Amino acid sequence: MLNTGFFHTELPARPMGKYAHIIMLRITEGYALFQTDGELNRVRVAAGATQATSEAMTRITLFKRKQTTPERLNGRELLRNYGQLSISEDEKDLDSCIYNVKSCRKCADCITYGFAIGDGGSEKSKVYSETAFSLTDYGSSHEVFTLNAPFEDGTMSNHGVPSSRINSQDHVKPQTIFPSVITTRDLTAALFEYVLGNVLRTTRYGATTTRGGTVRNHIVGIVLSDGEIFSNLLFTQRLHDILLENDIFKPNEPVPVQTALDAAAYVIPQLLNADGVRDQQVLIGDDLAAYLNTLRGLDENALQAALHRASQEALTYHGRYIAKPDKKK
Repeated sequence: MLNTGFFHTELPARPMGKYAHIIMLRITEGYALFQTDGELNRVRVAAGATQATSEAMTRITLFKRKQTTPERLNGRELLRNYGQLSISEDEKDLDSCIYNVKSCRKCADCITYGFAIGDGGSEKSKVYSETAFSLTDYGSSHEVFTLNAPFEDGTMSNHGVPSSRINSQDHVKPQTIFPSVITTRDLTAALFEYVLGNVLRTTRYGATTTRGGTVRNHIVGIVLSDGEIFSNLLFTQRLHDILLENDIFKPNEPVPVQTALDAAAYVIPQLLNADGVRDQQVLIGDDLAAYLNTLRGLDENALQAALHRASQEALTYHGRYIAKPDKKK
């Protein structure tokens, strides 16, 4: 199980160097749309991490905000459902917390993921995420669809006038893999499990969250250390090299999910050895599965208690380091 003694008992005012990393493969289970300005985001980078595989390839990119925003909203939904987040829509209400509009500055979401409200102050996020890159190349990982918007009779014409509502969009194919690392810094055990729970529960990412964009987060490791570990790009490139060496890549065929998970479990210890950080715990394999099953198996009372504990720790931090001192005292 996870070594909860590694975490702070209360959030510190300054960085203390306790890093907890969630290592995962984000795998699409439908046609997803990760785009900005009307087209899929992509970049040219080296295919692998060795000299032999250094030739450039085009990869689809999943920007960090497209990862963290759905997870934050999922967590906020849960907090609101269990009475740990205000439901007020009044921006003048000091307790109201409206995403991208007004921050209450004291809920578990604000304290964990950070906020910035101009002259009202700011709090740096304690959850670090960066752009993720597709394991396979852009050519085999996307598909263009022609979309239309028919009228009520099911045709594309109205009173004999053809509709111009026809468009095409570039989608990410199902079973496209995005290796990813989320880093948290100086959290309590309850707040770390809040972040981890958001990752486990979130299944829709990208621009079409109501009609597509299903993504399954397969967690392959949790690492507790005194520093940051490897990047998403290096993780992706090393996985690419292992799968290429074992002749896993086939033209126009997805990488088998279990094969990718096994390769990730194999490469994680190697990457950690090269990082030069001191690992307090590396949770992988059966131990990781047992821990995650425990989290998934929480009943409603246990979940509510966990969220209440996380909220109280965030509120304590707010009272000590964010709230303005009472001038009457």
